[in-house]
Amino acid sequence: MTLGRGAWWALWLVLACLFGVAARAEVRIVDDQGVEVRLPQPPQRIVSLLPSLSEAVCELGQCARLVGVDRYTNWPEALAHVPRVGGGLDPNIEAIVALRPDVVLLATSSRAIERLRALGLPVVALEPKTHADVQRVLLRLGQLLQVPDALRVWRAIDAGVSAAAQSLPATARGVRVYIEVSPGPYAAGEASFIGQTLQRLGARNIVPAALGPFPKLNPEFILRADPDVIMVSSRAAEGLAQRPGWHRLRAVQQGRVCAFDARESDVLVRPGPRMAEAARLMAACLARAAVPTVAATDAGR
Repeated sequence: MTLGRGAWWALWLVLACLFGVAARAEVRIVDDQGVEVRLPQPPQRIVSLLPSLSEAVCELGQCARLVGVDRYTNWPEALAHVPRVGGGLDPNIEAIVALRPDVVLLATSSRAIERLRALGLPVVALEPKTHADVQRVLLRLGQLLQVPDALRVWRAIDAGVSAAAQSLPATARGVRVYIEVSPGPYAAGEASFIGQTLQRLGARNIVPAALGPFPKLNPEFILRADPDVIMVSSRAAEGLAQRPGWHRLRAVQQGRVCAFDARESDVLVRPGPRMAEAARLMAACLARAAVPTVAATDAGR
């Protein structure tokens, strides 16, 4: 049977549509380890082993695709009943496999990457450490999930950080700050996303970029730097004055210590959708520190 010109044209359109759908269905993404991950279609069952990645997936409107998260993921509330599969460093491999994920999201530093890949599970390693990284990771996740305009999330973050900076009085700018992210002490340096937010707020970080994003410091370094403001968790703040020599720090003597509760600390240390909220928390701290005298009893709130 010979097809007429119109029939051939119709057949060509059908084939073009079929191949077009197939081309759009396949997903290719290069993760932060430089590994190209190919999926036959956008993943519908996702396990995330990093809280910031879980939060980003939800902010992109895809919370329902998360079938497993790490033990530290606690936001948004929609994830409260999603199964926990251990931590990023010590995940429960058997539990992950049992969830039959289309892809596993985790940090590049996770020791589980090779084991999961050996079991045939697609793995995408993403680890945002700077503002530029957060923007890039959001775009990668948008590509993976086939979410259009994933950049809108970054634009909202960026606008929120800028608004927090504009809210500060001139007297709060230029103050020297020490931010402790965990006992050790481990600090957030200039090179970290936290340090970059602090810089955008017009404050000065006592920990230079040369020391790395989150270096472990010799306590003497902090004593010599004698920061104007200290930002710590409320748990660490309780014993701050008892640390050797720390009672002599001006920030401790003058009550310029901002203590963040557990929820606030989570917001501060996660490079993701809540970075604008983190900027507002830091800005509120700096604004309090700008007041000539701060009562020590009110310094943390």
